[in-house]
Amino acid sequence: MNFLTQKIIFPSVASSNEDGLLAIGGDLSVDRLMLAYRSGIFPWYSAGEPILWWSPNPRFVLFPNKLKVSKSMKKLLRNEAFTVTFNQHFEEVISNCSQSKRKGQEGTWITNEMKAAYIELHTLGYAKSVEVWNGDNLVGGLYGIDLGTVFCGESMFSLETNASKFGFIKWVQHLEKEKYHLIDCQVHSEHLESLGAEMLTRDVFISHLTNRQ
Repeated sequence: MNFLTQKIIFPSVASSNEDGLLAIGGDLSVDRLMLAYRSGIFPWYSAGEPILWWSPNPRFVLFPNKLKVSKSMKKLLRNEAFTVTFNQHFEEVISNCSQSKRKGQEGTWITNEMKAAYIELHTLGYAKSVEVWNGDNLVGGLYGIDLGTVFCGESMFSLETNASKFGFIKWVQHLEKEKYHLIDCQVHSEHLESLGAEMLTRDVFISHLTNRQ
């Protein structure tokens, strides 16, 4: 296993284990986090654990032009069932994501340390959020890291049925208009697969990061 030091450097992603675990330790500084995302690596750990860094192979991604929208969601979009804003209430979004219960998980992986780190990334323009509203109520949203033409999704939450899906679809459509290459979904989920996400080998995924400008 690779153990990180204070030096801001990561080992080759090829040295990650079969589950995608690459390294342990380090910190959540802006420079280290941005180097991680640009290298196809992300942190994921629980409170009380050391920082764990992952680079799974294959990688779960969505190409914006392959987005699948069901008939029922098309109807909600036509009827403007929710209002969507971009990057207006980041702290509220990440706080809601940290409180969302996940199937098969006892707690949250979005620790206070993680929240503080991503809020700092937001103030510097690297982390972006999507907010979904029903009237004046924030009922869904998502956030992630914006690498220019690759968006690395981190987490989403929904307080009303289809709220987060509505916001995700709107965001993907926006990214397609802005000529983004792909959206990193990290690991497989049936929810995102239903929206068109697919597996990609790590080498091909990283080639998109390398050519993201």
